[in-house]
Amino acid sequence: MGIYSTLLFTSTFVFILLVCSVDPRSIHVWVFGIQMLWQTFWHLLIQYREYYLHESISIRLFLAVSSLMLLTQRITSVSMDLHEKRVMLPLNASSKREACVTLLPLISYILNFTTLLGGPLCPFSRFVSLMAGIGLNPPPNPLWVVFLKLMQVLLLEWVRYCLVYFLKHTNIILYGVQWVWGLAVVLRIQYYSHWRISECLNNAAGFGFWENSSGDSSDWTRLSDGDFWTIEASSRMSEFARRWNATTASWLRRLVYIKCKRFPLFMTFSFSLWWHGLHLGHFVGMLTWAATVKADYHIHRHLCPKLSPTWRKIYTCLSWINTQMIVTCIVIAVELRNMSGLRLLSITYIGLFPLFNIILLFILLKLNTVY
Repeated sequence: MGIYSTLLFTSTFVFILLVCSVDPRSIHVWVFGIQMLWQTFWHLLIQYREYYLHESISIRLFLAVSSLMLLTQRITSVSMDLHEKRVMLPLNASSKREACVTLLPLISYILNFTTLLGGPLCPFSRFVSLMAGIGLNPPPNPLWVVFLKLMQVLLLEWVRYCLVYFLKHTNIILYGVQWVWGLAVVLRIQYYSHWRISECLNNAAGFGFWENSSGDSSDWTRLSDGDFWTIEASSRMSEFARRWNATTASWLRRLVYIKCKRFPLFMTFSFSLWWHGLHLGHFVGMLTWAATVKADYHIHRHLCPKLSPTWRKIYTCLSWINTQMIVTCIVIAVELRNMSGLRLLSITYIGLFPLFNIILLFILLKLNTVY
């Protein structure tokens, strides 16, 4: 990251200062506010240089800001642990050695490069317990597990290459819903490959291992952001939202959803929009996601009890298609970030799928109010 690595070191330095000087009961508010202001400043600076000055942005800066977002996850996770007294740090050290024993695990966790490059979010307590016991009870050799997961990455990349080739050379008749859906699958496969590579990196370092108490084979899947087949098999938007980027979804739930008394779902997606960088496509994508998840809850609650087993299977199939189309709209809007993604959705009419769900949500809310 070059000089831009100072973004991460600055956040870490400020966080350690706050830990040493602020009362644990109010530390989360301070950490959350300062860290999000720091991250937002860099997001807005990138947008200003990219859209108003029309400057080319250094890839090093993009990498640093991406890592800064993951650092925000880690720092706020620890601040919540301190606030809720899940983690206790004895900071009244009488010597430099005792101070280092207290603070070095914290710094090591925050700047741990295996998760700083691409996630997933590992809890601080789990990180410390692994580091403390790795010499006494080391995990088994992860070589075979890493090899199998890398083979999955190669398979995903091969599928992505075939899809890209097909989209480039397809007949113009398919330029519509099918073409845009294929493009969204290509973009999602990039995420799945990235998560698998990050998972491999963490497994190679010994993270993500849980020993099964039943004596079965070792489980190396406890530190993962998602699996292609599990996520893509989701037949409901609410299922997809919980499974997509799983550790980030858990962090958002803990940070925002549980704490909000009013409109927790929309507040959670609104914060996700802020955390991601406030691009136009993010506004459309995140708010559409929130509205369609809310619609999914009401539609499923209204229809499922009235369906026979046969119709329930048909409903599940149609619901899967509906989920895929909505996710396509969200991915295109979020990934293309600007008006080009929104124009593509309007030209192909695929945006009618989330619109239909939102209209149906308002109808069901109106019926619930009447009856």
